Amino acid sequence: SVLHLEKEITASGGKIFATSGKKTNFHATLEKCKEAGGSIATPRNSEENDAILFFVKSFNTYAYLGIKESLIPNKFQFLDSTQLSYTNWYLNEPSQKEEEECVEMYTDGTWNDKRCHQNRLIVCQF
Repeated sequence: SVLHLEKEITASGGKIFATSGKKTNFHATLEKCKEAGGSIATPRNSEENDAILFFVKSFNTYAYLGIKESLIPNKFQFLDSTQLSYTNWYLNEPSQKEEEECVEMYTDGTWNDKRCHQNRLIVCQF
């Protein structure tokens, strides 16, 4: 079951996802989540993806996910360097464009590889 509070907190799969509604770049998102005692939102199944999607839809904006390109070009992994066990890439993504090392979630819940410097919704998990 999923719990929604004021469009700012959602629970799924034993994790709590939260947002302030603010946007920043990928590296600042990592820091903000760490400062709050959590980490950047990282969906490991469709239910967690849907919990993050709730915020993306509520604020009608994209969000970075805790997934980055590995040392092998166009291969993505979790931030702890483990392989992705769940993905939800948009059609023809990841697109293999240079310097798209981060992953954002679109408003339909699918993923896109993206440069890390653009501002996206901060979504953390606890």
